[in-house]
Amino acid sequence: MSADTLPRPSPSPRAARVVTQARFEAGILLRNGEQVLVALVLPALALVALVAAPYPELNDPRIAVVAPGVLALAIVSTAFTGQAIQTAFDRRYGVLRMLATTPVGTDGLLLGKALAITVVALLQVVLLGTLALALGWRPDPVGLLGVPVSTLLGVWVFVALALLLAGSLRAEGVLAVANLVWVLLAGAGGLLLPHDTLGPAGAFVRWLPSGALGDAFREPLATGDIPVVPWLLLVGWGLVLSLGVVRTFRWRD
Repeated sequence: MSADTLPRPSPSPRAARVVTQARFEAGILLRNGEQVLVALVLPALALVALVAAPYPELNDPRIAVVAPGVLALAIVSTAFTGQAIQTAFDRRYGVLRMLATTPVGTDGLLLGKALAITVVALLQVVLLGTLALALGWRPDPVGLLGVPVSTLLGVWVFVALALLLAGSLRAEGVLAVANLVWVLLAGAGGLLLPHDTLGPAGAFVRWLPSGALGDAFREPLATGDIPVVPWLLLVGWGLVLSLGVVRTFRWRD
């Protein structure tokens, strides 16, 4: 049999390639000890500490305010901080350029990342939500239906922000900036605590993607209402940041 008549392997379907890439990306996230610390351990410690601490003054029960904010913080930890740092160093060492030449392609690589982050973020919400329930949290049952929507929007916005940062700065700069932004958003970005607890700055913070994400969790889980304004803000931020990524992202240093 000649070489011309030998059967040639056909490439896997596009969906299968994306799912395989997503499985690979999710495995990296879950095996990374530093990522697990930032994405799960620190939000869990923040939940316990804010529930037990008398300061700042919050409406009773405190956990009704704190728990949704911790869920929002966990999403930012995975979708923004972890991805910004990982992507920046992958770009520096040529990993992104190499993966872009594989059958998965650049768009498949990004889709796989987004799918992996979404799965990990939903897992975080379940685990931290279970811990909050054990501490006495009683969310509105109807409001739970909005959690997947808020999670998906949060992943979109903060992955786009991560790629915007990772695709335009050097890896060392991304490492410093991403961690600094995480601290600022956690402390004064409307994630852990509502914007109305931040004084005069709260009127500005509520329009930030972090403030919108925090409100997108707090409103439905406290009252069962649909968080229309926070969702619209997240969609707007997602479109703007995605456009920025398309125009500025570099696949190599």
